[in-house]
Amino acid sequence: MRQGPAPRKWRDQGQVGGRRARNRARDGAAGRRQKKCADGDSLQVMSARDTDWDGVRLHVVTGKGGTGKTTVAAALALALSCGGRKVLLIEVEGRQGIARLFDRPPLPYAERKVAIGLGASGMPGGDVYALAVDPEGALLDYLAMFYNLRRTGQALTRLGVVDFATTIAPGLSDVLLTGKATEAARRKADGREVYDAVVMDAPPTGRIGRFLNVSVAVSGLAKVGPIRNHADTVARVIRSPQTCVHFVTTLEEMPVQETLDGIGELRADGGIQIGGIVINMVRPAMLPEADLKAAAAGRTDEAELALALKTAGLRDSEPLAAALAAELTEYAQSMAVQERERCELAAAGQPRYELPFIADGIDLAGLYTLAEALREQGAA
Repeated sequence: MRQGPAPRKWRDQGQVGGRRARNRARDGAAGRRQKKCADGDSLQVMSARDTDWDGVRLHVVTGKGGTGKTTVAAALALALSCGGRKVLLIEVEGRQGIARLFDRPPLPYAERKVAIGLGASGMPGGDVYALAVDPEGALLDYLAMFYNLRRTGQALTRLGVVDFATTIAPGLSDVLLTGKATEAARRKADGREVYDAVVMDAPPTGRIGRFLNVSVAVSGLAKVGPIRNHADTVARVIRSPQTCVHFVTTLEEMPVQETLDGIGELRADGGIQIGGIVINMVRPAMLPEADLKAAAAGRTDEAELALALKTAGLRDSEPLAAALAAELTEYAQSMAVQERERCELAAAGQPRYELPFIADGIDLAGLYTLAEALREQGAA
């Protein structure tokens, strides 16, 4: 039985050849180059993927700390809101990272418009709304939605009952947080979905499996009753074709390994659709491949480099050439590590998207740059 919607390229096998040709043509612009990954005597070609996620309404974004998970979630929301679509971006860790990215004051527990998304095909961009979710607000929503008990919930909050409950049963907190995201993805008004897509900036990769496995989280709390029914509803949405989990990483050993471990965990679970791998903060190679290989092996011609520096009018060219050669070797070795980690990620078999490193830091203009890169590569 099919577990979820395959990306468009996988479903439309008759167009694979044409898409491969288009991928090769736009490799430079999209930042997705074909790479050969050496593994003994075999070579694995890392081909670019032309993919979108048709039918997915809830995009869960996770990643190791420091990989730019929140930035990627925000860029994905902007990319998804093209052509007049309405998107909700949800934060669940209480860090107010979304507010800082969009240069807004701290977000309240309310859905507020924070940006206009990318335009497409002559159409203006849609609206991006944001929401910072906390367990207390989610519990009040839950009580109001199902029992019309918002005032009672506020009284419980003043008494500290909410903090007590989520402390002795941390799984309940995850159910409340994921429940708000799934409710927003399912919400309708006048027979139509309120949001075309919901993007959740989720906890880090090391906790994502437990965070999404809400049925297990409440199994020790309630076997039957409203809490159990709510958890089961949340679980059905998370394990449906309408939800997928995207992983954010950088081309470093620890983030890549954590990404592969997270993908392996979800695959072992078998019920949650795995999305794409977003490789963030990619630095382009500054030298041809042959020169990089020579430099990585320490074969830079210092005499030739010193002569070039002297011709340029620089004094003490020999010591400077030696220092530059050492830096070049370090740089080339770091680029070799990036290629090795690319090959590790390729082995996961998921669509991959590369986002450039923005040296000036991330502001709203930088977010739109990343959103456009995601669009060009078919992530949205």
